[in-house]
Amino acid sequence: MMIDELENGSLGPYQDRPRTFPNMRSKAYTPWVFRVLMGINVRVLFVLLLLAFAAVFYVGASTSPIVVFVLSICIISFLFSIYLTKWVLSKDEGPPEMVQISDAIRDGAEGFFRTQYGTISKMAFLLALVILCIYLFRSTTPQQESSSLGRFTSAYITVAAFLLGALCSGIAGYVGMWVSVRANVRVSSAARRSAREALQIAVRAGGFSAMVVVGMAVIGIAILYATFYVWLEVDSPGAMKVTDLPLLLVGYGFGASFVALFAQLGGGIYTKAADVGADLVGKVEQGIPEDDPRNPAVIADLVGDNVGDCAARGADLFESIAAEIISAMILGGSMAQRCKIEDPSGFILFPLVVHSFDLVISSVGVLSIRGTRDSGAKASVEDPMAILQKGYSVTIVLAVLTFGLSTRWLLYTEQAPSAWFNFALCGLVGIITAYAFVLITKYYTDYKHEPVRTLALASSTGHGTNIIAGVSLGLESTALPVLVISVAIISAYWLGQTSGLVDETGNPTGGLFGTAVATMGMLSTAAYVLTMDMFGPIADNAGGIVEMSQQPESVREITDLLDAVGNTTKATTKGFAIGSAALASFLLFSAYMDEVATFAHEPFKQVDIAIPEVFIGGLLGSMLIFLFSAWSCSAVGRTAQEVVNEVRRQFIERPGIMDYKEKPDYGRCVAIVASASLKEMIKPGALAIVSPLAVGFLFRILGHYTGHPLLGAKVVAAMLMFATVSGILMALFLNTAGGAWDNAKKYIETGALGGKGSDCHKAAVTGDTVGDPFKDTAGPSLHVLIKMLATITLVMAPIFL
Repeated sequence: MMIDELENGSLGPYQDRPRTFPNMRSKAYTPWVFRVLMGINVRVLFVLLLLAFAAVFYVGASTSPIVVFVLSICIISFLFSIYLTKWVLSKDEGPPEMVQISDAIRDGAEGFFRTQYGTISKMAFLLALVILCIYLFRSTTPQQESSSLGRFTSAYITVAAFLLGALCSGIAGYVGMWVSVRANVRVSSAARRSAREALQIAVRAGGFSAMVVVGMAVIGIAILYATFYVWLEVDSPGAMKVTDLPLLLVGYGFGASFVALFAQLGGGIYTKAADVGADLVGKVEQGIPEDDPRNPAVIADLVGDNVGDCAARGADLFESIAAEIISAMILGGSMAQRCKIEDPSGFILFPLVVHSFDLVISSVGVLSIRGTRDSGAKASVEDPMAILQKGYSVTIVLAVLTFGLSTRWLLYTEQAPSAWFNFALCGLVGIITAYAFVLITKYYTDYKHEPVRTLALASSTGHGTNIIAGVSLGLESTALPVLVISVAIISAYWLGQTSGLVDETGNPTGGLFGTAVATMGMLSTAAYVLTMDMFGPIADNAGGIVEMSQQPESVREITDLLDAVGNTTKATTKGFAIGSAALASFLLFSAYMDEVATFAHEPFKQVDIAIPEVFIGGLLGSMLIFLFSAWSCSAVGRTAQEVVNEVRRQFIERPGIMDYKEKPDYGRCVAIVASASLKEMIKPGALAIVSPLAVGFLFRILGHYTGHPLLGAKVVAAMLMFATVSGILMALFLNTAGGAWDNAKKYIETGALGGKGSDCHKAAVTGDTVGDPFKDTAGPSLHVLIKMLATITLVMAPIFL
């Protein structure tokens, strides 16, 4: 009927009919911080900024020239990010219908962000009070007693660091979302002209977010370190030693982890519930294309790309970098103290310098991707993944050079003149590990390779065989990454041990720090990797805008190509994040054992899992991973059911939707997923926070009555160890299987195996639907959970003793 009406001209072309897409809020939302700043006179604001910069640089100069270098690079990277923003925003937004859709997406994303982070901030303040109470009544360490750092000072420092980490993580998330909701429509418009231009806009938009996220992580820790150094008069007679100072920064990492976990949970539930609901009813039941304007859940799906993939991923990588920097600073200070190194500042501040260079080399990588004047038809032939890979290769080469320079500058010591070279090799191990993770994930998730094509072929025999093939692919994909991580840890540890650095008794002490340096090497290209990750949801949104505004098929082909590459880059980034989480958790675990030994006034170097209580702790840690994953996936399932019921209701009650005679109620689906995701994120998030505290405190009481004072700490150590191992494997499985299912569907949509609308395609959609909560909710949340468990046990160690 609809085809006949279109042929007879009774409906008219879709572009000629009035289309309005509802705002999700009555007015645009701007955070109060920006509203205050915009209300200040420009000259006054400029003077205030100059004074703030002067104060920051004065504090930095009073600490170390290295801190001044770090602060300078961060400021320059912020200026570069402003240039990228202006460049992206200078591009045209396309025809009015594109702008209307983009505005609806922006309003929905900003409205949800405001509500979600309002909820998270309340929980953060509540947890800050708990931390304050624990630190006010805990015992003090010998180092604190010798430096006159009392309980009150220690408590307020930890709480302030926690809240600052939470705030910076929230800002990182907002920045990720802010740019994506403005770049999507510009990528859509550029796709009408050239695939290369659309690619360049998406990459530069992602680059802006990456520069701000990494820069904020580095500058936040640098300012906190310098402030504590000056305020506490570190290294003056009777004051704290500089080697103990990094322990005061742990609260910053915990605050970042806390916000990242809830951002990832809430955003992941939102985006995948909307996606599943839209696909099941739209594609499978009604047979309409993805992102079709007749689908009532399509706006909610596009909003979800921004709050789940952009805002959450920004907070996630911010937390990854913060945790890695702090753990490496702690281990560097600890090793320098044991080796009696005369000036330990180089070993402590080395992670900040590495990530400062990361900002520089990643900027070069982003700028290496240039647009062309080619037409859309010609540009569409280009492989966007190859272009992104070239930029990553440039970044990798520069990372090797700058890492070697950094080790020679900061890690050279007369006690072991060749130690810096060993640590440079540790960094090279980390860089190679990162590259290997990228290649492995690309192999298992890109439809140019055999695994995804085999999965697509399994769809031709039905839904069940698609699911079986996808699960088996995900399980198989855990093998190579685990082998790579294992080789990396052993290699880096051995290189560190043979560096020539020894303690007073002549025992080698550089092993753990070597592993920390390898972790830094792995994250030394983090800004470019985040750029590739942000590219994915921006391209996905651009495709949705093109489909909803009924652009020509040639334009949709370009955005489909970018979207498929975006799926691969997102999966690659998740694999990268899991690898770095494994190494960072290993470092934080070592720091936790040192922290327990300090408070207990006795050695704590081994955890014996042959002790029944300790083995139980390990079982509970593994159980936590599976239960957390189950609750995360079921949260998506319950919310998706509500969306499915709502979309079905609208198709039944408004039959004119399918004939373009009635407009869907997009706002209703947005309201459903927004409300449900905020409610559903609490349960798994609370499980992650309460579990280690409850287990540690319970076994502490048991140990008190059985004469084993360290039992609580040992059980928590086993819990952390087993949770890390189980969590890495589970996250690898979930992320890779979900990414492979998604790209198997994309491969069929290119025309293979019957193309769109075929039975094979419907089976692939089912697989993609199953994989959605795997790759965008449970999987990404798991590697955040792993690091949060490590930081929460480090911060809360006193209650286990």
